[in-house]
Amino acid sequence: MKKRYAKSLPEYDEVEFEEESVMKSSKVGRKMPTSVSLPPEVVEELKFIAEKKGIPYQVLMRSFIIEGLEKLKKAS
Repeated sequence: MKKRYAKSLPEYDEVEFEEESVMKSSKVGRKMPTSVSLPPEVVEELKFIAEKKGIPYQVLMRSFIIEGLEKLKKAS
């Protein structure tokens, strides 16, 4: 299967995230590479969900992290 990049797909416009948290992250500027060890079954599940949404799984993970941090900030 040929790799597709989300920004080149028309479906990319249909992906819905909490706009506020995603917009804040895009204003930060350059991103810092990090490493997270996850069980293979979690990575496969992320890839499956991301493919259904038409986005790369790393983008999906990043959005989960950003949204989770925003929820923690609001809760405290």
